[in-house]
Amino acid sequence: MEIREAFAQNLRALRRARGLSQEELAHQAGIDRTYISALERNVYNPSIDVVDRLAEVLGVDVAELLKRPAADPQRSKSELDE
Repeated sequence: MEIREAFAQNLRALRRARGLSQEELAHQAGIDRTYISALERNVYNPSIDVVDRLAEVLGVDVAELLKRPAADPQRSKSELDE
């Protein structure tokens, strides 16, 4: 799984777990709601500043937004050895 896909999935899951709408999250982070939607659909690459603001609003470390799932069958052993 690519980092952008992991970010998109983590963002959506954390937002929902906090009971926030896209609009509420966007407002608290100071960004546009349509941008949140695009991030969750893996349309845009967020800047590091945006990732930091989203993590702060969600109450998590930046690493939580970028963490890949534990089991990723698409990654081969050779990729992991690099």
